[in-house]
Amino acid sequence: MAHSNRNTVLGLIGACIAGGLVFLTFRPEPIPVDLHEVSVADFEITIDVDGTTRVAEVYEVSAPISGMALRSPVRVGDPVTGGETVVAQVEPSSPGLLDARSRLQAEAAVREAKAAVSVARTGLAQAEETQIYAQQQFDRAEALVARGVATISRLEDAHQRLAVAQAALEAEKARISQAEGAVQRAEAALVEAEPVSPETACCVPLFAPADGVVLDIDQVSARPVSAGTRLLTIGDARDIELVADLLSSDAVRLRNDARARVERWGGAPLEARLSHIEPAGRTKVSALGIEEQRVDAVFDLLAPPQTRERLGHGFAVFLRIVAHEEPGAILVPLSAAFRVEDGWAVFRAEGDRVSRVPVVLGERNARFAVVLSGLSAGDRVVEHPREDLSDGALITLRTTYGETSR
Repeated sequence: MAHSNRNTVLGLIGACIAGGLVFLTFRPEPIPVDLHEVSVADFEITIDVDGTTRVAEVYEVSAPISGMALRSPVRVGDPVTGGETVVAQVEPSSPGLLDARSRLQAEAAVREAKAAVSVARTGLAQAEETQIYAQQQFDRAEALVARGVATISRLEDAHQRLAVAQAALEAEKARISQAEGAVQRAEAALVEAEPVSPETACCVPLFAPADGVVLDIDQVSARPVSAGTRLLTIGDARDIELVADLLSSDAVRLRNDARARVERWGGAPLEARLSHIEPAGRTKVSALGIEEQRVDAVFDLLAPPQTRERLGHGFAVFLRIVAHEEPGAILVPLSAAFRVEDGWAVFRAEGDRVSRVPVVLGERNARFAVVLSGLSAGDRVVEHPREDLSDGALITLRTTYGETSR
C-alpha cells in the first residue's frame, strides 16, 4: 500500500513537471516595449530659422558737394548728437592747373567766343534796320488804305514783313546773350586755383542727422569724393529689430502678431513679435541647388534694452517663430502613432497587455500631435511599436517616459 502511494505521488510530480515544461515551451514571450504617459501640456508649432539684427532707423551721411573729404573726425562706435556732432568735413574742389597746351586752347576759345559776340551784334544792327524799314512800309500802307488809294492785300503784305522783321530782331538779341555766355564759359576755363593756407581753407562741416552711434565709416582717411558719395552710417543701437529669411510658404502661415523666441545670441532667450513681412519676395538657390522663394520677416524685440546691451547691428541670432499654439492640449508622441487605413491608431497599455485604439489627431509638430479623441490624460501608449506587436499582445515594460516636449 505504501509502495502504491509513493508511485502515485511520483506520478503526480512528474505530470506537473511535464505540464510546466509544456507551458513554458508554448507560452508566448512578452514583448519589451517603451511606454509614454499621455499628458496635458501647451502645444506649439514653430518655424526655426536663422536671422540677423539691424538698427531700425539707419541714417546715411553723404557728401553734398564734390571735393576732398577730410580725415574722419569720428570712429565706429562713437556716440553722436543730432545737429551738434560734426561727423565729416568736405573741402570744395579747386580748379585744376593748366598746362601750356590747355592754356592756349582756352585762350583761343575766349577769342572765338568774343568774335561770335561781335558777329551777333552786327546781325542785331542789321535786324534793327530791317525792322525799322518794315515798320515804315507798314505805316505807309496803312495810310494809303485809309485814303482808299491802296488795297487791303498791300497792307497785309506789309504787316507780314513787319512781323518777320520783329522776330528776326528778337532772335539776334537772343544770339548775343548766347554768345556772351560762351565768352564767360571760355574765360572760366582760364581760372586757376589760388594758393590758400590751411588756416584759411574753407570746408563744409556735416553734422549728425540724429542721436545714436557711428555704425560704419566708408573710409577713415582723406580722399576725393563726388557729390552724393556716402561717407558714414549712423543709427541708434538700442533700437534693434530682427530680420529672418523665410520661405514664402512659411511666411503666409504666420499671424500678424506672431511671437518668436530669440536664442543663440550669447545671452538668455529674448521675446520678439512679428512687425511685418516684406511685400516682395525673391528667388534664392539653396545649398542643394533648389530654387526657393524667400521673403524677409521683420520682428520687434520686446525685451528692454538693458537685457541686451551687447546685441548690436548685424549680429547673428536664432529664432523660433510660433506659427500655431494650443494651450492645455492632450499630446501623444508621433513615435507612438501609426497609420491604419485612412486614420491613425496607437497601442494603449492595459496591465501587461496592449490594445489597439483608433485616435483622431489634430495639429502636429516635430515630436508630438494633438489628440482630438481616442485617448485621455494618464493613458500609457507604446512608443516605436514593433511589427509583431498586435492587439492583445503580452508586453513587458522596458522604459517609462513621462515627459513632454513642445
